[in-house]
Amino acid sequence: MTHEFKTPISTISLAGEVLSDESIEKTPASVEKYLKIIKDENKRLAGLVENVLQAAVLDKGQMKFKVQECDIHQIINDVIQSLNLQIQNKGAVITTELNAQRYSLFADRMHLGNIIYNLIDNALKYSKETPQIKISTYSDQGGISISFQDNGIGIRKEDQKKIFETFYRVPTGNIHTVKGFGLGLSYVKAVVEKHTGHVEVESEPGVGSTFLVYLPFINTLT
Repeated sequence: MTHEFKTPISTISLAGEVLSDESIEKTPASVEKYLKIIKDENKRLAGLVENVLQAAVLDKGQMKFKVQECDIHQIINDVIQSLNLQIQNKGAVITTELNAQRYSLFADRMHLGNIIYNLIDNALKYSKETPQIKISTYSDQGGISISFQDNGIGIRKEDQKKIFETFYRVPTGNIHTVKGFGLGLSYVKAVVEKHTGHVEVESEPGVGSTFLVYLPFINTLT
């Protein structure tokens, strides 16, 4: 139902096309790589189905979490790897500055992965040119901050106040490939707040956007 489903479906399709294209030379290592991508994205689809079901109970505060110790840097790297085909197809450049001295906290790994996935996926989608995405982390005594900076189409001031509302979608002008029902950022906000954190955006139309997620080391889930 949401545009979040389109990316893993597209990834599986692209990987399948590569594997079935006889004109592309393949090695056992490359075949294993694409099979792993298909397996990982299929697992992500299953998680997204669960997220859609849980989206129905966001307002009731009944979202379920499985708390475990999470390495934020590892999750970021795993998500980037899972988006590798989209990154290549877009000719995107993703750089990371993972400078947080403390980057482990007790949280729900699947949901954290999904919010990181959502924010990178949006940066890839909402771009008129070659996407340049920079992901940074830093920590203080209270928690960890994750910054997602892009060179996309940007968001107007009047829209910045609404983008985290359920079903709100930013007008995209002549970018017709971006579709969906506007659940992504409301989901991001809900998950972050359930972890007793917050999410903010700074943006300028035509220049790009920076989303900042802050997650405290001690949260209501623990």
